[in-house]
Amino acid sequence: MEKNQYLDMFIDESTEHLQAMNDNLLKLENAPDDHSIIDEIFRSAHTLKGMAATMGYEDLASLTHQMENVLDGIRNGKIVADSHLLDVVFESVDDLEAMVNDIADGGEGKRDVTAVVAKLEKIENGVSVDEVAATVEKTTVPVKESSTGVRFDDFEITVLKQSKEQGFNAYYVNVLLREDVILKAARVFMAFEVLEQIGEVIKSVPSVDQLEEENFDLDFSVTLVTKESVEDVHSRIMKVSEIDRVDIVTIDADTINDQEQPSKGAVEAAEDILEQEDTKDEKPSTSQQKESKGAQGANKTIRVNIDRLDSLMNLFEELVIDRGRLEQISSDLKSSELTETVEHMSRISGDLQNIILNMRMVPVEQVFNRFPRMVRGIAKDLNKKVHLEIIGAETELDRTVIDEIGDPLVHLLRNSMDHGLEMPAKRLESGKSEEGQVTLKAYHSGNHVFIEVADDGAGINREKVLEKAIKSGVVSEENGATLTDNQVYELLFSSGLSTADKVSDLSGRGVGLDVVKNKIESLGGNVTVTSKPNEGTTFSIQLPLTLSIISVMLVEIQDEIYAVPLSSIIETAIIKKDEIMAAHNQKVIDFRGSVVPLLDLTEFFDVPVTKEDDDFYSIVIVRKGEKMAALVVNSFIGQQEIVLKSLGDYLTNVFAISGATILGNGQVALIIDCNSLIK
Repeated sequence: MEKNQYLDMFIDESTEHLQAMNDNLLKLENAPDDHSIIDEIFRSAHTLKGMAATMGYEDLASLTHQMENVLDGIRNGKIVADSHLLDVVFESVDDLEAMVNDIADGGEGKRDVTAVVAKLEKIENGVSVDEVAATVEKTTVPVKESSTGVRFDDFEITVLKQSKEQGFNAYYVNVLLREDVILKAARVFMAFEVLEQIGEVIKSVPSVDQLEEENFDLDFSVTLVTKESVEDVHSRIMKVSEIDRVDIVTIDADTINDQEQPSKGAVEAAEDILEQEDTKDEKPSTSQQKESKGAQGANKTIRVNIDRLDSLMNLFEELVIDRGRLEQISSDLKSSELTETVEHMSRISGDLQNIILNMRMVPVEQVFNRFPRMVRGIAKDLNKKVHLEIIGAETELDRTVIDEIGDPLVHLLRNSMDHGLEMPAKRLESGKSEEGQVTLKAYHSGNHVFIEVADDGAGINREKVLEKAIKSGVVSEENGATLTDNQVYELLFSSGLSTADKVSDLSGRGVGLDVVKNKIESLGGNVTVTSKPNEGTTFSIQLPLTLSIISVMLVEIQDEIYAVPLSSIIETAIIKKDEIMAAHNQKVIDFRGSVVPLLDLTEFFDVPVTKEDDDFYSIVIVRKGEKMAALVVNSFIGQQEIVLKSLGDYLTNVFAISGATILGNGQVALIIDCNSLIK
């Protein structure tokens, strides 16, 4: 089998099953007697094992099977699903995730899992071997032991039992090739062709992949479901050249180790296989009819590689540039026919833009899903009781933003649990529940998405933060005394400021929240913090819906055109020259009762002066959080949607410029980074 053909699908589906296992294991911890949860976990593990074995990732399949043994013990009531046991199962899932990630990175999914396997085996050995599914067979089972020695999973047991009820025979077939055989894999292929003409092969030892790669000695075995007699099966296989001997033993489905009650899905799949086998030479099977009916009402979705969406987005960005160019030409020529056509094209391209952007939107659930498991682990490390509430996981963000926000959210959640929430005893003393509450919330507002991380802990200690800030040289003692509470809380985002009393794995290594702030600002967003003593702290992140096509205000600075993102603009205004004041060697203006610094962009960007000053200044008021600035420009051109293009590898350290765009007249306009200007 060509693995590359199915690799992307394998990685995607494996990731989904691992996430489902994580989610359901957390549910199982709170409801250990809920068999429906255990069944879901077992089903995910079993599917993952089957996919891994099919793709030839034996280490992955083997560890998953070892997990299945423990899960099966839980399902049969032989093993108690307490917190300590689930720690080991979670550790196994971590190893499985690491293996899948290695495969995604081009590896073979190899990993040393000796320690976790030893733990799983120890758990498994708490009950008798007959009550727990045996390890996957890796070698050929002797024929004389076939009636008792061969082990089957729940799906295979179901097929065998269903086959008996419907009049099929089940055989264990051991095929021995001659010692002088040439091209072993070719003989195996021919034997399988014969077997599949007379029945259905439901199990092969070694696996099909190993047989194809000639990774076996001279014999192999299969479990066959057929309506043929032992004699017929024997004679048909012996017709294949270079086969020395064929031994066949009848399998009695009623004597198979009854490991578990087969799942509904396994029963239906077994029925489908038997129906198809029973009607090979007759009319179309019932399962095929079901499939054809189901296809019409099925959820019509397909998986699309993100690279293809990126290419589509890049092409559309070029279309947006050309649209702007056509609008400019239409305006210059004043042709009614051209104007109508351009307007129609603008409407169509606008609809197309919405469709493409929506295609790239994915729920933040994709990031949020990994946090319940993480919170459980951190809570154990800190000896705290924590309940994580997730709200608005269906809120959608552009894929490029989704890929970047994981690490900042991890840092904020760790911060809330480590610094925010008190120890259980201290919470009880304060009249609170001993279980701390952490809330992760996402919601839309305008063209932005807001993500909040809130806790009901002790709140931020103003004096402690101020003391650390003064000690670290972030703020002087004189200035510190004049700061409001919110301004003090904002100091937490200063580089190298940590309020941890002692160094730990979670905090206190000098990596403060400045890392979070820098990452969010690089995405065109901002982060703020509010807090109330003994009530808790809330970190709020504001992010743009998308990063590639943005709305801007085009402004003229002398003879050059610049773009200011609308998301940063409060308003535009025209002021008189005599309204400008000076404070601390800085030009400022009074804007609605607030003192706002004035920045002349002609001087700041060193633009050649071609226009003389007059008595009025055009200004753009921009803000970043609670801080504001007034940018002096020569004139306003108007609002426009533009495509954000990076400046490339040669211009990586250009201050206060986030990128560039191509205007309708072909001119390049630089995009101003207001966050950097205010900072």
